[in-house]
Amino acid sequence: MATLQHKLHLVSWWIALISAMQSHCSFSSESDHRYAKGDPVPLYANKVGPYQNPSETYRYFDLPFCPPAHVTEKREALGEVLNGDRLVYASYQLNFGEDKDSEILCKKLLTREEVKSFRDAVKQDYYFQMYYDDLPVWGFIGKTDDQELKYLLSTHLHFEIYYNKDRVVEIAAISDPAHFVDISEDKEVDVVFKYSVRWKETDKPFESRMDIYTRTSFRPEHLEIHWFSIINSCVTVFLLTGFLATILMRVLKNDFIKYSRDEETPEDQEESGWKYIHGDVFRYPSHKSLFCAVLGSGTQLLALATFIFILALVGLFYPYNRGALYTALVVIYALTSGIAGYSAASFYRQLGGTNWVRNLLLTGCLFCGPLFLTFCFLNTVAIVYNSTAALPFGTIVVILLIWTLVTSPLLVLGGIAGKNSKSEFEAPCRTSKFAREIPPLPWYRQTIPQMVMAGFLPFSAIYIELYYIFASIWGHKVYTIYSILFIVFIILIIVTAFITIALTYFQLAVEDHRWWWRSILCGGSTGVFVFGYCFYFYFVRADMTGFMQTSFFFGYMACICFGFFLMLGTVGFRASLVFVKHIYKSIKCE
Repeated sequence: MATLQHKLHLVSWWIALISAMQSHCSFSSESDHRYAKGDPVPLYANKVGPYQNPSETYRYFDLPFCPPAHVTEKREALGEVLNGDRLVYASYQLNFGEDKDSEILCKKLLTREEVKSFRDAVKQDYYFQMYYDDLPVWGFIGKTDDQELKYLLSTHLHFEIYYNKDRVVEIAAISDPAHFVDISEDKEVDVVFKYSVRWKETDKPFESRMDIYTRTSFRPEHLEIHWFSIINSCVTVFLLTGFLATILMRVLKNDFIKYSRDEETPEDQEESGWKYIHGDVFRYPSHKSLFCAVLGSGTQLLALATFIFILALVGLFYPYNRGALYTALVVIYALTSGIAGYSAASFYRQLGGTNWVRNLLLTGCLFCGPLFLTFCFLNTVAIVYNSTAALPFGTIVVILLIWTLVTSPLLVLGGIAGKNSKSEFEAPCRTSKFAREIPPLPWYRQTIPQMVMAGFLPFSAIYIELYYIFASIWGHKVYTIYSILFIVFIILIIVTAFITIALTYFQLAVEDHRWWWRSILCGGSTGVFVFGYCFYFYFVRADMTGFMQTSFFFGYMACICFGFFLMLGTVGFRASLVFVKHIYKSIKCE
């Protein structure tokens, strides 16, 4: 327990350190969100983009709004930059407690090019995002009149701000329907951008001002669906584990009785069953270095997921805590690289491996390699589109420094500790010199059909929850019910372990001793199902369009699903290894 508390403290310290390195100020850092009447409250313009394409975002003043005389950017933390935030001071003067009926922001003559850029934005349903005293504000650039086939630009923004004593509690931005300008034609247009402000007092406490974003993200009936899916998944798990435990216990009991009687039978009797491959079942797998790299990376990702859930359950990732999740992912992944090095190197040593340097390189690159290549391609696409999703050079340098100064050294230290560990692979049976011939197997005993069967049940247990996760990652919903997600995660681990154990037993029962890689493939096959769900979500449930959004969606989801494959494959193998060792310890093998 003390070790866990120490690790949590270390993770929190790292997150705070990187945030401090990346940003010397935060919203209202000169105060604690308390203002006197007339005090300036900072308003930051963030980004604009098509509402249906959450990854395709641009700087706010890429559109010809009314920029201040000197555009001042806010220095942001690492997670904010990874989130695509590019905050600048806006020209709106929303002083605390001061109402404004109609304040002119600027007057300008829109050129044909500017009119066209605004019209294209309205066509694609562009939205804007701002932050006011750490509260997010959204609105749309304009609207379309389908009856008259017109494109209308909003020129008057009305802010309604609710306060409790000396603190801002809630804000909304509303486009005044009486102030829209027709930009349907390619001609110069005179516009006057205005805004108004209305302050209203409320008794809503400051501490609960983020609750509105949680409530509006998913309707109350969705919470019922969440719990229904949890109950359904729990029933599935209990039935599955109960059936498997009962069947396996009865079958194994009969096997033990049968094999104990076989010891008294003549030697010329035909031998069949999992007992008679005891000389091959612990034969080390091919490609040992890659096999151990998979286990090391999978163990690290499992530890990463566990720590992220712990931080989520203690309330670190509250709604619109900009970039906290991304910062935590980067920092915790770096700190857990030692787990990957130790797990891979120690098991590689147990399997008799000698080239541990190659093993560590494989472990370090197995997940980071595809992720880095995907990032390079997608960042290039974002640069071509001039999108805020493109990381600045400074941020890339920071990530590379973290990888060089933290991830790599910890990976090597973990690998050295694993290589020097004295643990040995304890096989209950002696491995024969020559491999036993595997009998012909029907098609449904092959790898692909087994992976389909292994991945279907775990995927069915998390299917309902997947939609809400995708709607949060690739939409504008906010996911806050981490307790439910944690339960789903535990269910996923349990179902994966049990179904892999069952398939491993059935494989050994037909005297197929190649269970090492098969258990990883079957355990990780849920990741393949999740990637298949990505196509369903993109083409059926979502409205995303365009090359950039498509590239970001399938590129990053492929990396996430690959991580799922490694993590669940590790779970499947570890569970199968415990099971196989147990059953072979329970019989007498000559």
